[in-house]
Amino acid sequence: MRTLIRFFGLTYLLSWASFIGVALISPRSPAAGVRYPIYLLGVFGPAIVAVVLTAKAGGRAAVRELLGQMLRWRVRVRWYVFAISYMAGIKLLVALIYRLATGAWPRFGHDPWYLILLAIALSTPVQAGEEIGWRGYALPRLAARWDLARASIILGIIWACWHLPLFFIQGIDKSGQSFPVYLLQVTSLSIAAAWLYWRTRASLLLVMLMHSAVNQTLGIVPSTVPGAANVFGFSTSSVAWLTVGLLWVGAALFLVQMRVPSLPEHLREPG
Repeated sequence: MRTLIRFFGLTYLLSWASFIGVALISPRSPAAGVRYPIYLLGVFGPAIVAVVLTAKAGGRAAVRELLGQMLRWRVRVRWYVFAISYMAGIKLLVALIYRLATGAWPRFGHDPWYLILLAIALSTPVQAGEEIGWRGYALPRLAARWDLARASIILGIIWACWHLPLFFIQGIDKSGQSFPVYLLQVTSLSIAAAWLYWRTRASLLLVMLMHSAVNQTLGIVPSTVPGAANVFGFSTSSVAWLTVGLLWVGAALFLVQMRVPSLPEHLREPG
């Protein structure tokens, strides 16, 4: 448990310091050019801390084992399809329910499908900044202390709260949006990601792909509220609530499946 506390504490320290630094630099100031590099440092905070702690505890061999999870690509095609299409499917179902309930279609995004697929491919490597830490390092250790289902929920709450400073940075999509609703959404996605990680025998590549696809397909049916300014309120769009509801239907199914009596070898705590 001490190892996990150290990991989460150092990750929050590094990432939050970076995110707060970005928030304090005005986009119109002479120093605006350093905002993105500082932001990237925060994004890669979980991976940086995970690699450092892994190297300290197990040396190069342990680091190779951790990073090697990103090369586990030999899984069934259906897992690639799931990773890419999960959030897109949720969003399209949200649009259909909205149509049936109101008689009108919700607002749709304007990005063509081929650009979305290209964006997913290009941004998948960037997700290593988070997934090496969250799923590669933290999830097996949490699952060793609790079961995999509860570990995915705990990690989801920690993962969502890690994003909190981003809700106060002007000019990004999370700015001013409802954090409690976001917390519910990310926790449900943490459950889905843990389930995929489990079913693909600890493939970080597939989880990174899913993370990227979620980010790039959220805009198919946008949930954000223009001009929102109450970060800790529950007021948000009906599309956002529908999205959260459907995500938790999926999460409930995944939780039932993850109630395994013992952890498989590939998810046991290293060392």
